[in-house]
Amino acid sequence: MSSITSSLYHRLTDPINQISAASVVLAIVLIAYFLASFTELSALQKAYNTFKPYATFAYSCFFKPHTGDGTGNQQDALESFYSSQASVYDATRTKLLQGREDMLALVAAQMKYRREQGQITQKPIWVDVGGGTGWNIEHMQEQLDVPTFFHAVYLVDFSTSLCEIARERFKRLGWKNVHVICEDARIFRLSDYEAGVDGTKRDFSIGQSIYNEDARDTVGADLLTMSYSLSMIPEFHPAIDSVTNLLAPNGIVGVVDFYVQNQIEFSGRNYMGGAIDRHCMWISRVFWRTWFELDRVNLDSARRDYMEYKFGTIISTNRRANVLGFRIPYYIFVGCTRRTGAMLLNEVAELDAAVTESPFISALDLQQQTLHPKKRRSSSSERRSKMYDTAVINLASSLPLPAAYYQNSKTRIYYDHTLPKHTQFNDEYIYAFTWEDSRTDARLLKITNEDVILAITSAGDNILSYALERPKRIHAVDLNPAQNNLLELKVAAFRALEHPDMWKLFGEGKHENFQKLLVEQLSPYLSSQAFDYWLHVGPQTFDPKGKGFYFTGGSRHALQLVHWLGSLLGVRKDMNRLCEAQTLAEQREIWTKRVRRVLLSQLLAYFVIGSERFLWKALGVPGEQRAMIEEDYQRASSDRSPTSAAEKSSGTGQPGEVGATKSGQAIWNYGVQTLDPVANDTLVSEDNHYYLVCLLGHYTRRCHPDYLTPKAHLKLSAPDALSNLRIHTDELAEVFARMQPEALTIAVLMDSMDWFPPSGPEAPAQVLAVNRALKIGGRVLIRSSGLSPWYIRVFEEAGFAARRVAARVPPGTCTDRVNMYASTWICTKVAGVVDAGEKGEGA
Repeated sequence: MSSITSSLYHRLTDPINQISAASVVLAIVLIAYFLASFTELSALQKAYNTFKPYATFAYSCFFKPHTGDGTGNQQDALESFYSSQASVYDATRTKLLQGREDMLALVAAQMKYRREQGQITQKPIWVDVGGGTGWNIEHMQEQLDVPTFFHAVYLVDFSTSLCEIARERFKRLGWKNVHVICEDARIFRLSDYEAGVDGTKRDFSIGQSIYNEDARDTVGADLLTMSYSLSMIPEFHPAIDSVTNLLAPNGIVGVVDFYVQNQIEFSGRNYMGGAIDRHCMWISRVFWRTWFELDRVNLDSARRDYMEYKFGTIISTNRRANVLGFRIPYYIFVGCTRRTGAMLLNEVAELDAAVTESPFISALDLQQQTLHPKKRRSSSSERRSKMYDTAVINLASSLPLPAAYYQNSKTRIYYDHTLPKHTQFNDEYIYAFTWEDSRTDARLLKITNEDVILAITSAGDNILSYALERPKRIHAVDLNPAQNNLLELKVAAFRALEHPDMWKLFGEGKHENFQKLLVEQLSPYLSSQAFDYWLHVGPQTFDPKGKGFYFTGGSRHALQLVHWLGSLLGVRKDMNRLCEAQTLAEQREIWTKRVRRVLLSQLLAYFVIGSERFLWKALGVPGEQRAMIEEDYQRASSDRSPTSAAEKSSGTGQPGEVGATKSGQAIWNYGVQTLDPVANDTLVSEDNHYYLVCLLGHYTRRCHPDYLTPKAHLKLSAPDALSNLRIHTDELAEVFARMQPEALTIAVLMDSMDWFPPSGPEAPAQVLAVNRALKIGGRVLIRSSGLSPWYIRVFEEAGFAARRVAARVPPGTCTDRVNMYASTWICTKVAGVVDAGEKGEGA
C-alpha cells in the first residue's frame, strides 16, 4: 500500500506531470470561456435541455443503484429504477424501443378488419399492460380515434411514477375513456372496473387452465398490448396466464419486446408463424442478456415461448433495433385466443375438405377418428391434407395449431418452412412475372364456373387470370415459398388496396410507402410467413430509388443482362423505341436493324445464356429441359424434313451430351426461334406485356397483364372474389396425392414435366396422380421446350388422349405472345388408371 502511495506522490510532484495537468485545466477553462462568449444563452440552454434527459437516463440505467432490490418487492424495484427518470422516459426511449409504432399499427389493422367483418359489434375495450407513461395509447391515435373507437382503455402499470406521468398526459389530452390503473398485472381484472358485473363472479383464479371457461375474466378485453413490459416482469408465467384469461374470445393481443434465442430452441415448432432472423448469434445472446440484466430486464427466450404457447399466432416477426451502431434483437407478436372444442374441430374438418376437395366431415366424425385412429376408411375416400395431419398432432399434444389456422383468410395452406426442399431457394423467387400467355390459356381451356383448377403458381399472374373467369376453385401450387408469398401479396392487394396503389406496386414496380401499406392495410390479409417475408424484403424491393420490383428474383439476371447490353452496345434507346412502336412494320425495322444483333448475338448465347448456371438462375431452365433443346436442334440439323424431325421424341438424352459448341448453337437457335416470330407478329407496345416488361423493367398504361386493369380490380376486389383460392407450398405430386379422386377438371402443369429425368420414376408417378385427381374429360395443359416431349407417351399409356395444339413448326411460327416454348399440349383424361399401391390399400 505504501509503495502505491509513494508512486502516486512522485507522479504528482513531477514538474512535467504538473505542467500537463495545468494545460488540460487551462484548455477546459478556455473552451468554456469561448463557448460562453460566442454562444447565445438560449443555445446553451437548448443544448443543456437536450443533454439532460440522456444524462439522467444514463445515470439511472448504468450508475444509480436499485434501492428497492433488497426488499424483494417488485414495485419498490420499479420505483427505484423509474422514479428519477419518469419525466424523461419518453424522450430517451424513442430510439431504443423500436417497433412500437408497427405493433400498434398491426393490432389496429386487425381491429379494423374485425369491425368490418362484423366480429366486433360494440365499442371494444383495450388494456395496455405495462403501459408506463401512456405513450402507446397517445400514438394509437395515428391509427384509430381512441376517444370514439374504444369504449374504454385501461393502462395497467406497477410504477407509481410512470402512472402519474400517464395521468397528466390524458388529462392534457382530455380523453375521458382512458383509465390509469397502478396495479400488478397478475391480479388486474376488467370486471373490477367495468360496471354491471356480478361481484360473486370476480374471484381471480391464477393457474387455472385457459381451456376452463370459468378461469376467464367475466369481462374480456378486445385488445390487449404489452410493449417492452413482459421482459420487466420477474414472474412472467402467472402474468401471461392472467393476460390469457383477460382476453375476450375474439380478442387480439399484441406484444413487442427484446429477446435473444438460439435456433435449436425453436427448430421443432410448427406453430410460431415463421422464423426469419429469429436466431441470434451466440455473442449477441450472451452480450445482450448480460447487458439488460443490469436494469432488471430479462431477455430469456422462455417469455416469448410461453406467450406463443398460450396464444394462437396471427403474425410473428423478428427485427433488429439499430442504436448507435448496435443491432438489438426485438420481436413483434400479434396473436389471438386458442380455440378448443367442437367449434375448432369443425373448422379443422372444413378447411381440410376445402384443401383436398373432399366432402365435409362433421366434427363428431373427426373426433371419433382422432380417438380411434385404427378405425379408418378405405384410402379411396380417406384423403387428408398435411394441415390436417399437423392439426391432429398438435391437438393431441396440447399445442397451438399452426399459424395458418389463425389467419383471417385461410388462403395459404400450412407447410413446414424448415424442410430442405423449401429452404433450397434461399428465400428468393425465381419469377417476378409469369411466362405463360393467359389469352391462349383462356382459349384452350374455356374455363367455366364449374371448373376446379390446379395450376403452378409461378408469379401468380395466370392464377389471377383464371380467377377472373370465376371457376369453382383454384389450387395454386409451388415448391418455392417465395413464389407463393408473391401470389399472397397480390391477393392481399386486391382485398385491401385501391387500384392506384395496386398499379404502383405491380404496374410501375415501385411504391414510396410500401412498409406503411404492408403494416396498416395488407397485414390482415397475409399469412404470418408472407407478412414476415415482405416486411424483410419489401421496402427494398419496391423502393422508388431502386430499379423496381421486376428487377428482383432470379429473373432479374435476365433483365439486367438485357439492359446492360443495351447500354454497353448503344441500343438502349432503340429498345425503348421498340416499346413505343405504333405499327408492326415500325417494330420490325427497329428490331432487325438495331436490337436483334445484340439480343441474338451468338457470342452471348455461347458464353452467357447457354451456360447451365445462367439458364437455371435467370430463366429457371433445368438441365433436363436444356437437353430437350439440344436434342431437337441436333435432330433438325441432321434431318432435312422439319416436320419429320418434330415427330420424334425429344429429351431422352443428357444435358451437354451434344458438346459445348453444339449446345451453344442450340441455345442460340432456340432464342432465334423464340424472339424473331414475336418481333414479327406481336406488337410489344400494345399487346405483348411479357417482353415489354423485360425491355422497360415495368408495364405501361397501354400494355400490362389483365389483372392490372381497373375492370379486373373491381371484379377481384369484390367480397369473396378470391375466397375460392387455395395456395399450396409443396410438390405437385404431393398435392395430387392428397386430392379426393376425380376432384379436378383442369390441371395446368406449365413446363414442369420437362424437369423430370426420362429414366426416373417421377414422371410416371405424377401422371398417375394426375389421372386419379382428374374427372373423366378433365384437361391437362402442358408447355414444353421439346417439339415432341418424351413424356407424352407416358400420358397416353396412363389413360389420356394427347393433342398438340401449338408448335413452332415450321421454324418461324409464333405459337402465342410469349413463344417461349416449342410446343403446347392438351391431354384429356379418357380412362381411369389405378396403380398397384392403391389396389393394395383398397383391399
